[in-house]
Amino acid sequence: MIQIKSVSKLYPAKGFAENESNNRNGNFSESAGVIRALDDISLHVTSGEWLSIMGPSGSGKSTLVNLIGCLDRPSSGDIWLDSLNVSGISSTELARVRAEKIGFIFQQFHLIPFLTAVENVMLAQYFHSMTDEKEASDALATVGLGDRAHHLPSQLSGGEQQRVCIARALINDPKIILADEPTGNLDAQNEEIVLRLLREFHVQGRTIVMVTHDPVVARLADRRIELHHGKIAHEVFSMADEEQLDEVLEEMWVLAEHGEIAEVERMEVHGALPVSLAIEKMIDMGFVVSTPHPPAPHGHKPFVNPCHEALKPVATSMGDGTMIVELTPRGRERAGNIIRRHRLAERLFTDSLAMDSESEIEQQACKFEHILSPEATDKICTFLGHPRTCPHGAPIPPGPCCGKSSEFSRVTVGSNTESQT
Repeated sequence: MIQIKSVSKLYPAKGFAENESNNRNGNFSESAGVIRALDDISLHVTSGEWLSIMGPSGSGKSTLVNLIGCLDRPSSGDIWLDSLNVSGISSTELARVRAEKIGFIFQQFHLIPFLTAVENVMLAQYFHSMTDEKEASDALATVGLGDRAHHLPSQLSGGEQQRVCIARALINDPKIILADEPTGNLDAQNEEIVLRLLREFHVQGRTIVMVTHDPVVARLADRRIELHHGKIAHEVFSMADEEQLDEVLEEMWVLAEHGEIAEVERMEVHGALPVSLAIEKMIDMGFVVSTPHPPAPHGHKPFVNPCHEALKPVATSMGDGTMIVELTPRGRERAGNIIRRHRLAERLFTDSLAMDSESEIEQQACKFEHILSPEATDKICTFLGHPRTCPHGAPIPPGPCCGKSSEFSRVTVGSNTESQT
């Protein structure tokens, strides 16, 4: 649906003093009179996905939304909406894409003050094709404003004005909804109304890209990214999906440690998504790549993952899978971090807390691998003296805190194909 490839957005610096202030605040990177609002960003948003964008002021959130919404052009890179690269089309074509594919919900509402609610909605119809007052009135009724259709914006509360914006955004049945701080100016009651409407649009299959400063609102999305200095600094999936993706990455890491190929049908990972669909999502996110399984059959060595033996017995899958999956460098980094958190948690529970129930240790370690922050992980590692292995003897990937002491314990997990040669 939305594919952003190596996109940067540069603005000319307005003055040395202003740039010095921006640099001190960490808002933009400045070089040779140029401010990089976005710096080589790549992002894929699937059809029907709800993505939230977070980050401090000046991190590039609104710039990114403006580019997706065809309100601006990238300085470099490509932006694809469906099968159309919008980064190089004319201004007239950009306006047509905005009218046909995108609905905007703004924090500041941007209603025409001398037009009534229904006329503001009809204005969006006018720029799309032709006006239809009954259809516009029905759209207002859908957001609970059927009896306020002929009121001016000044006669409406903030929550009611935002709902007019939502009706205006939806009147042309767009596939994509761009919401820039849609609840930023609302009280708790109206915030809940707006969020309920957004959830309904998500259920309808619309793609939503939402900027927000509120972490509670951000958690409603399928996935959230955080921007810092014009780059994607952090990416988090919805809790259930994220945990399942982590489990798949962990399984692939352990398979590679044992010299085994990761095959979709042979991986036994529990979760709401079938493993094949989880893999598809991970391919989109750049964590793994896949290739068809070669026609010649091959052997499989049985092994036990010692870190999960108490919870999951040795796998019993038979035969070959249809698809081979390999970790990308990004996937290896994330998988290594998951493994590190899990095995450090095992060491903590065994050595420092003297827990002796194997199943309890594994259950708690499985929870910790999903919730520990990088800072907490490094503190645990330092507290434990940078251990080389977990209690079962499996190596613990080193982290930034390990320094030179990490050299003896460094784990390099290459591609699964390489491990077979």
